[in-house]
Amino acid sequence: MYAVFATPGKQVKARAGEVLRVDYMEAAKEGEKVTFDRVLLVSDGDKVRVGAPYVGAKVLATVVGHVRDKKVLVYKKKKRIDYHKKHGHRQWYTTLRVDSIEG
Repeated sequence: MYAVFATPGKQVKARAGEVLRVDYMEAAKEGEKVTFDRVLLVSDGDKVRVGAPYVGAKVLATVVGHVRDKKVLVYKKKKRIDYHKKHGHRQWYTTLRVDSIEG
């Protein structure tokens, strides 16, 4: 059984017991239970339910922790002008363990 649910800006496919990495959820603390009720699709083998826009289901998950990704370097340069700029960015992510899919 799997479900596709919406997080802000993204859609995530989840199975029960799976560990996922989603965009940073600032309000969620480590060890806290999180419920996603904006479920777009639920499949349990041979039956597939697609919502218009949502299915009446929930994805229950536990926050494992917050991590940062590898650094992405951005380098800007203009030729023949003494201009160059180096900028780095590390994105925050929240790690979730999917407990169950209800509905």
